[in-house]
Amino acid sequence: MTPLHIYNTLSRKKEEFKPIAAKHVRMYVCGPTVYDFAHLGNARPVVVFDTLYRLLKRHYPRVTYVRNITDVDDKIITKAKESGESIDSITKSTTQAYHDDMAALNALPPDIEPRATQHIAQMIAMIQALIDKGHAYAAENHVLFNVPSMKNYGELSRRPRDELIAGARVEVAPYKKDPADFVLWKPSTADQPGWDSPWGRGRPGWHIECSAMAKQHLGTTFDIHGGGLDLIFPHHENEIAQSRCAHEGAPLANYWMHNGFLEINSDKMSKSLGNFFTVRQLLEKFPGEAIRLALLSAHYRQPLDFSEESLRQAKARLDRWYGALFITQFDNAEHSPLPQSLEIALSDDLNTPLAIVEIDKIASELFQIHSSMNASRDLPSIKGQLLAAGEAIGLLKQNPQSWIKGNLINQSGPTDAEIESQIAARLAARQAKNFTESDRIRDSLAAQGIILEDAPSGTTWRRK
Repeated sequence: MTPLHIYNTLSRKKEEFKPIAAKHVRMYVCGPTVYDFAHLGNARPVVVFDTLYRLLKRHYPRVTYVRNITDVDDKIITKAKESGESIDSITKSTTQAYHDDMAALNALPPDIEPRATQHIAQMIAMIQALIDKGHAYAAENHVLFNVPSMKNYGELSRRPRDELIAGARVEVAPYKKDPADFVLWKPSTADQPGWDSPWGRGRPGWHIECSAMAKQHLGTTFDIHGGGLDLIFPHHENEIAQSRCAHEGAPLANYWMHNGFLEINSDKMSKSLGNFFTVRQLLEKFPGEAIRLALLSAHYRQPLDFSEESLRQAKARLDRWYGALFITQFDNAEHSPLPQSLEIALSDDLNTPLAIVEIDKIASELFQIHSSMNASRDLPSIKGQLLAAGEAIGLLKQNPQSWIKGNLINQSGPTDAEIESQIAARLAARQAKNFTESDRIRDSLAAQGIILEDAPSGTTWRRK
């Protein structure tokens, strides 16, 4: 088994992954606040950590993947007031939409999906423990975490204290002992959701929710905590503070993984710029697998510049992979293990761009074998490798014939599979030094609006 190495945000270096229990990996990833449709920023961590989940399941007998649902939050309360819809109705419909959209991206469901409203008792117990240990205090029906009581606060984000306070946009309130102190519990008015507690009727702060749910389902210390780069501070920093102080300094997680920011056409995604896309909107134009492949096209820790052009490129790449499966549809596929090149790429801090390049090579090999017109004992094995590679990154789950037929909508000229078959035949002609035939195939495709582009890595094509 290829050793798994992941970049640990806490140590700022790539480390070999060593789980707490040899045969059981425990992972927590911050899920959505369910008040609106999931946007691309929500989708990236889902796809990234789903790919990691698939890798872990190949390496270890048991993996427990927890991804929460935040169903009590001020954003939800505001949405209910603005729309006139009940909170229960909003959270129910939005959660279902989230499940549907993530399923369209071939994301596996987590093993456990806890909801904040189902863990209020655990949150109250953790808050009380923090008060008892001198790390929190009640003030004017609020309970706040006392940041100066934790010596190593800021260890994850590694930013100066003044910068941390400014970055968190902390609420200035006279009942705070320190400007950096953050809310664990806050009062609820009669028209807001609330629960009885030792400090009066109220609701939890955002940060305590994840600490309590992670403890309930994964224990005091677990292996991997994941989420977007924007969660490092204040959310994950505050999770660490709460959990360590409640549990005698025990670490919350041994490895912290964060995916990079998402940009749209080189600009930060925002509603004000008009470049804010939901997954549901994009699914009206592109297959879910194309969105997933586009999200995996950059390394997860790097910024991802997302555009419709990147989606078209991802779709074209999938057309080629499905084309390789389509032209070999009458050939058996052996149950093949994941090719070593893919295992190495994914085990190196989830290097999906390199994995994609390796899948391209497998598809090319399949086209070459098919174009040789000779029966090959290797074909079933290589076809199996392509399917295993697709499974590893959550792709090639559709029937190739259905995928190809779907491409025929509003498309004239040869199908993608036919184009790939001709490219493979042209390669065979060039290898046989039959340049007259090679040129004939190129010119024939050009006459049909197909432009070939030769490169050292192989031949690509595009429609005019």
